[in-house]
Amino acid sequence: MPLTPAARSLLDMVYRVGAPRFHELSVAQARRSFEKLQFAFRADAPAVASTVEVPIRRPDGSVLLARLYRPRSSPPAERLPVLVYFHGGGWCVGDVPSYDVLCRELANAAACAVLSVDYRLAPEHPFPAAVDDARLAFDWVAGHAETLGLDAARIALGGDSAGGNLAIVTALARREAGGLQPRFLLLIYPSTEIVSARASRARYAEGFFLDRESLRWFFERYLPQGNSEDWRASPMRASSLAGLPPMLLIGAEFDPLIDDCAAFAARVNAEGGAVDFVETAGMVHGFITLGKLFPEAGEALQRAAAALRRHLLETD
Repeated sequence: MPLTPAARSLLDMVYRVGAPRFHELSVAQARRSFEKLQFAFRADAPAVASTVEVPIRRPDGSVLLARLYRPRSSPPAERLPVLVYFHGGGWCVGDVPSYDVLCRELANAAACAVLSVDYRLAPEHPFPAAVDDARLAFDWVAGHAETLGLDAARIALGGDSAGGNLAIVTALARREAGGLQPRFLLLIYPSTEIVSARASRARYAEGFFLDRESLRWFFERYLPQGNSEDWRASPMRASSLAGLPPMLLIGAEFDPLIDDCAAFAARVNAEGGAVDFVETAGMVHGFITLGKLFPEAGEALQRAAAALRRHLLETD
């Protein structure tokens, strides 16, 4: 189908006013631009039972910050399943405040806790800093679940775009390490490989929000050493995708990454994994956090919440 009227209107506004693209901005300007977009077009923030700022100490003594949301419906003493969520933004922009509404919505709709992770950003902290933080967040939650009122046996990983990449990479790392594994992956238009020649990269290279030069801008800052073939940057390059948790992969029709997402889902399925791949018609990359503009964001959120409930609330 064509772009939805709301998506067409957003693109017309962006390109009509001649707003500079990410590759034309400094890092500070890009972060501010991303933040303004999220705050302008996100849905209204719903109430939750509680939010708690969670400091996670790294091996070098520095602190990884995260925010824990408990759903509105949860009694204080209930031990909850948890979604560890990594925000999008090309590993260079985005933060916990920008994703506050989405995480509140997910917590309430899925009836689970959500831990939103403020992983380190490039270019100040290039690859693999974000990967290390994502792995640390999962391991720390697993080890401190009881203190936080969480159930270590029911942990999901999730994220959008760069955050979806980090969720996949963390799940692959946990598979290799053995021991406790995530129960489920929630992946929203994840970056599955840095270098791709699939048709959607060219088809939606210009004029569809996440353009070719902006992708390059992100990749060059995240991977200044050119590590694009490392599976921790491009999980599609992993030798095997077998043994991953069941996953929901939500894509956007008019996204340069959509063919990469479809190929990743097909490979997971071919290697024996359980994957539900949904292409959201008429949408562009980034739609999930723009609920004020796109009813499709709410529909995708409800689909994600239903999958989380099914995989985290069911009894063995």
